[in-house]
Amino acid sequence: MTSSPVSRVVYNGKRNSSPRSPPSGGEIFTPAHEENVRFIYEAWQGVERDLRSQVSGSERGLVEEYVEKVPNPSLKTFKPIDLSDLKRRGTQDAKKS
Repeated sequence: MTSSPVSRVVYNGKRNSSPRSPPSGGEIFTPAHEENVRFIYEAWQGVERDLRSQVSGSERGLVEEYVEKVPNPSLKTFKPIDLSDLKRRGTQDAKKS
């Protein structure tokens, strides 16, 4: 038996300019992938529908926001990051260079 090197995925920090565009060879989606995407999409549509109906007051308690009863003290200084803003600034920096 010969031992082969273990392959690893390494992130090099570079991204395509258009991450949603398919590679030059095109992407192949399996039926299982399409089924998963459809399931997640339909489930999310249900959540949004429940949120809208809860806001309008016709139904109460379908969607509940999670709030910790005892907050973690080490997260007291945590500030959320706006990922859209971070991406926008990264794109603007790339255009300047």
